[in-house]
Amino acid sequence: MRACITYHEKFQQYDLGVNHPFRGDRFVKAKAFFDQKGLSRSRDVLFVEPKPAGREDLLEVHTERYINHIYELAEKGGYYDVDTPVSKRILEGALYIIGGVIDAGRRVIHGEAEKAVALGGGFHHAGVGYGGGFCLFNDIAILVNRLRRLRLVKRVLILDYDVHFGNGTSDIFYSDGDVLFISLHQDPRTIYPGRGFLHEVGSGAGEGLNVNVPLPMRTGEKAYMYALNEVFPPLAREFRPDMIIANGGSDAHFADHLGSLGLTARGFFEISRVINSVSEDVCGGRAILLIGSGYNIEVLPYCWYALALGLIKPDSPPEEIEDFFKPLPDPWRNIERVKRIVDGLKDIMSKYWSCF
Repeated sequence: MRACITYHEKFQQYDLGVNHPFRGDRFVKAKAFFDQKGLSRSRDVLFVEPKPAGREDLLEVHTERYINHIYELAEKGGYYDVDTPVSKRILEGALYIIGGVIDAGRRVIHGEAEKAVALGGGFHHAGVGYGGGFCLFNDIAILVNRLRRLRLVKRVLILDYDVHFGNGTSDIFYSDGDVLFISLHQDPRTIYPGRGFLHEVGSGAGEGLNVNVPLPMRTGEKAYMYALNEVFPPLAREFRPDMIIANGGSDAHFADHLGSLGLTARGFFEISRVINSVSEDVCGGRAILLIGSGYNIEVLPYCWYALALGLIKPDSPPEEIEDFFKPLPDPWRNIERVKRIVDGLKDIMSKYWSCF
């Protein structure tokens, strides 16, 4: 078996309400599109129905007090914050998604799959004792800590390509000397959560291991790929992780309603191809892709499919990667500004990394 994709019909219960950007139909439509494109019938891909995570899994990262608070909110129904409602149904959906991330990691680390895609994963705004930004629990960190506790991995690289900075993931591993966190995201001055600047480099044992690439609005695909290739591969080769975990979705697409980076479906395919190539180079191909974000439901299935394909079938012909919308014109090319940002990052990080 070459790859597995985790999916369960209960994922759609992670639906934050009518008129909310995060609706549960994203999972149903993405799976239907995967089926339409023949991915579900591929002999190289196995779709797996995960079991839900339990409290013991959440305790890998989160405090018992915080977990109890979320469960109590779910019982009575309410809001963690203005953007993040909680109910029994939503909580159950979250636990199934987290279970899928754990299952994906287990299968890759035990050699049951060469690559894995966890649909719905990537709740990167949740920290040890807080949630927000549509996120209740941090599945990325739960997987990392579980694998490390079982001594199945020691060093992990997390690549966050979501349009928003993963403040929760960054906070959890900010002082951790065995986790390299790299985030490419929209300029924090223009988007939630308002963090993820160049100078946020980590502390203590983790100093130099928190790497932020804040990109301007209308970055464009060419400039985005320049930044990714200048930062991610050289750091991965020097860090030599045991596994790469990447998270994001389609919210960096030019037609997304919450982001403004200007990628196309083809760009997402190229992102995951780079992830695949680097993983083959540095950690025996052990890579897991968490795909959950995106707020234009029309383009989301195309981008999620492109992401999955780039990781598990990187040699797919270009005609496989279509887009619901026509690409934006040249004004969405911001290469010179992005080059200056990358140069500034390298200048800061040269203190910690020989590759810069």
